[in-house]
Amino acid sequence: MPIQAVVFDIGNVLVEWHPERFYDAQIGPDRRRALFAEVDMHGMNLNVDRGFDWRSSVYELAEQHPKWQEEIRWWHDSWLQMATPEIPQSTRLLRALRANGIPVFALSNFGIGTFELACTAYPVLTEFDRQYVSGYMQVIKPDAEIYVQLEADSGIQPAGLLFADDRPENIAAAAARGWQTHLFTSPEGWAARLVSEGLLTKEQAT
Repeated sequence: MPIQAVVFDIGNVLVEWHPERFYDAQIGPDRRRALFAEVDMHGMNLNVDRGFDWRSSVYELAEQHPKWQEEIRWWHDSWLQMATPEIPQSTRLLRALRANGIPVFALSNFGIGTFELACTAYPVLTEFDRQYVSGYMQVIKPDAEIYVQLEADSGIQPAGLLFADDRPENIAAAAARGWQTHLFTSPEGWAARLVSEGLLTKEQAT
């Protein structure tokens, strides 16, 4: 089946997402490792991605860990410094696909508040033909339900979807449903895949 829509993850596909890098810069790698070992920062963030209130989730966790209270609150107060920079070639690829008349969707684990903030910083996130954001959907990748909801809403059969994500488990879940997939490791590799599928020319993919 020909590809009818291209689906982008956001974190580390369109925008770099490296909270550990931010914390390393602020408190050093040793203290960051201690913080992340003592406090389930990523577990809290997954709940935000499931639709829990962002600020409340962060600040309530901070109250539970007075030793790390300031550092935990950074996950809310300095969040944009963790989600940076934009990946320019990926942005160009998204826009080139749309210019060719190919529908482009987002499928991302993202909180409601964090996504709205990210859209103000990165206008490309407002340019998708359809947005499937976990916080609004209240289900996260790689749960099969999030893929089912995209299929049902878009009306596109799994084989007609080409999906790029940086996490193997998310790719595997999509592939299990019959989606065409690409494990994103670099924008150059993603560009080459889009060219090989005949969706972009080499010139458009640079």
